[in-house]
Amino acid sequence: MRYRQFNRASVLLLLVIAVVCGSLATSGFSAKSESNVASAMPSPSPSPSPTPRTREELPQDSDEVIKVDTNLTNIFFTAADRNKRFISNLKAEDIRVLEDGQQQEIFTFQTNIDLPLSLAILIDTSASEERTLPDLKEAARAFLENVLRTSRDEAAIVSFTGETTLEQGFTGNVDRLRRAIDRVEFVPPSGYVGGGVVVNGTPPISGTNQQLAGSTAIWDAVWATSEELIGASAEHTRRAIILLTDGQDTSSRLKMDEAIQSAQKADALIYAIGIGDRYTFNVNEGSLRKIAEKTGGRAYFPEHQRDLRDAFTQIQKDLREQYLVAYSPINKARDGSYRKIEIQIVNPELRQQNLKLNYRAGYFAKTAAPETPGKRKSSGQ
Repeated sequence: MRYRQFNRASVLLLLVIAVVCGSLATSGFSAKSESNVASAMPSPSPSPSPTPRTREELPQDSDEVIKVDTNLTNIFFTAADRNKRFISNLKAEDIRVLEDGQQQEIFTFQTNIDLPLSLAILIDTSASEERTLPDLKEAARAFLENVLRTSRDEAAIVSFTGETTLEQGFTGNVDRLRRAIDRVEFVPPSGYVGGGVVVNGTPPISGTNQQLAGSTAIWDAVWATSEELIGASAEHTRRAIILLTDGQDTSSRLKMDEAIQSAQKADALIYAIGIGDRYTFNVNEGSLRKIAEKTGGRAYFPEHQRDLRDAFTQIQKDLREQYLVAYSPINKARDGSYRKIEIQIVNPELRQQNLKLNYRAGYFAKTAAPETPGKRKSSGQ
């Protein structure tokens, strides 16, 4: 009997190992030395498990983590005057919340919510960023060093051209993140001369990979990051994608709207920093504004290194100085439909100030299906 029990345990262990290996193989992030590479396309395969982390990398317990009824819809927003100064004295009676045009009853209104952060830094390493990449890397390092609290926050580093590379999974270790940023580099495609010039007819070094290296798949990168990285991050954190690119997508198989929806479903803000070759300034501002505004983030278009630092400072304020409003939707259907949100100022005095409210434009309702296994809750839940 002992012998049979041992065999059963062994079989079960082998099955578990096979399942784990299978999930890694089907993940959009495939191995690249100690990093991961993604072709960033949706597939019918199961959702991948979150990036493994050691105990010291996980956000620590915090009394500031908000515990609210899961049936409530939570909306974070910021308020600023025409001089972009943050307004910190709003009250619940100063606003009203509409969902699909219907006014909702506010259950919770809190100010200066300082939640743990889950940030993904996406760095465009295509040919159009060849000259600008050192500035982007320096600004990203400074941002993380100033913003990240190792005991509570976490960040990940992703680079992309025609394919997406996970340089560092979520961690609160600033040294690891700094080393990951240092590893990010421009890899010229076959036939590349420099300054955006590619000579045709040069045999590719490694086939498809070299062709992808010369292209830019922004929407694929955002989709992969939202679906496979941000979606598996700690719950009850402020999730954000910092997108560093010129906005010129040349090879995505997905559309921008699909990337936006993936970020919305992951409850992730997108902060787009549009920066291209300093000699051409060829930035697609329209696309970057759209993907930022649709997810509740902002778009910045710095022309100098100082402007880039200012953009990161503004993002930090957005993530730290916020209001939280929560309501129980009148529409109780769990149908996965998209619900449009609008927050209006009703206080007459405040309306005269033409305040700028920044928040996500909507969300996707939950469905009756059970949640995807593998997500972890943040500490203290």
